[in-house]
Amino acid sequence: MTLPLQNILDLPRPSFYFLLLRSTLVAVASAYMAEDSAQHATAGAAPAKAKGKKKKSSKDKKSARVTNGGTKPGAPLGYPKHPILKCLRIPQAVLENNAGKECTDREAAKFAGIGWSGQVQVEISSAIKYGLFQRPSPGKVEPTDITRRIVRPQKPTDKIDAIREALLKAPLISDIYKHYRGENLPDETSFLANTATESFKIPSDRVNEFISVFLEDLEAAQLLEEVNDKKRVLDITHTPSEAGGVASITTDDHLKKVSKGVTVEATDTCFVMMPFANPIGGYYAAIYEPAIKKAGLTPVRADTDIFATGKIIDQIWSGLKRARVLVAELTGRNPNVLYELGLAHALHKPVVLISSNEADVPFDVRHVRVIYYELTDPFWGEKLIAKVAENIISAIKNPQEAIQFPNG
Repeated sequence: MTLPLQNILDLPRPSFYFLLLRSTLVAVASAYMAEDSAQHATAGAAPAKAKGKKKKSSKDKKSARVTNGGTKPGAPLGYPKHPILKCLRIPQAVLENNAGKECTDREAAKFAGIGWSGQVQVEISSAIKYGLFQRPSPGKVEPTDITRRIVRPQKPTDKIDAIREALLKAPLISDIYKHYRGENLPDETSFLANTATESFKIPSDRVNEFISVFLEDLEAAQLLEEVNDKKRVLDITHTPSEAGGVASITTDDHLKKVSKGVTVEATDTCFVMMPFANPIGGYYAAIYEPAIKKAGLTPVRADTDIFATGKIIDQIWSGLKRARVLVAELTGRNPNVLYELGLAHALHKPVVLISSNEADVPFDVRHVRVIYYELTDPFWGEKLIAKVAENIISAIKNPQEAIQFPNG
């Protein structure tokens, strides 16, 4: 992006310096990389022979068509096709008209006053995925405690807590909630659709339907809040059971799930860009070091405890280049952090961005995923450790989500 000089000078001071810094850093990074290329040019490594493409079998082609084009006709869905509150009517009818006792699927539909059809069967399947129904025996359904708490709450928080519990039970709905918790939802629905199809394998012909259900569920569970005209997903992990009865997310299990297929080597490092002065400087040992180790990488920070001698810029450059992933604590807009962030972007490195507030996030990196933490939350530290560990793994798995200029 090129702006006329007068427009640049008219920008707020932090924005002006960030743009000026970037143009300088790109030039510096290009010089460093050119020097590196020259040093390695004499290595004389012979290029690897290109292997011939393996001919796809008819079975592979058919599988690819199904994967790329969508689902097979009549294939079962891995997620609920209905929002929570729109598949509550049949479990509620069984609770009210059959005293909550088990019955067949067709009897359940009859208690709700509706005729049996394939759509009703899918609705019952959705209710089971949310945990509104359970199957005590084959072919039988029975309303669960979640349904009872939604329909007949005993205290003010029962209904909303039960709806949240239902959301956390739903396959894929809960996975994408956990992916975005503590972050702003993308401004454009197409970005959310890309994440759903590429990271969570939602069939392309079903993705719009899925997003509609997902957003309606977040609204029903009151898990969205407006922050500066953006929708932020509330993080309800580590909710104490005595405070409301909400089942908290088992973050270790979720980390194992998102880590599937990701290989982390013993030599992989994560470079942390953050202020050294307290209080934020103290987050390194309390938050970021344990989070990075939880993800299986070695944490590195550019302070005198690690880099004792030599030119600091050379050592920062070396640390940035070696790191597989980087973490940037943007709270306070520390100039050294912004400088290192500019170098990281020039290197096209995946960066996990973190801030306690949106105002401290430079305007031109807000389209990249940012973790927001709330210091007034008594569990903010535990939540942030879990979320940073997950986003580090996610950045390794899908680096395009964490690189500002993935095609630059």
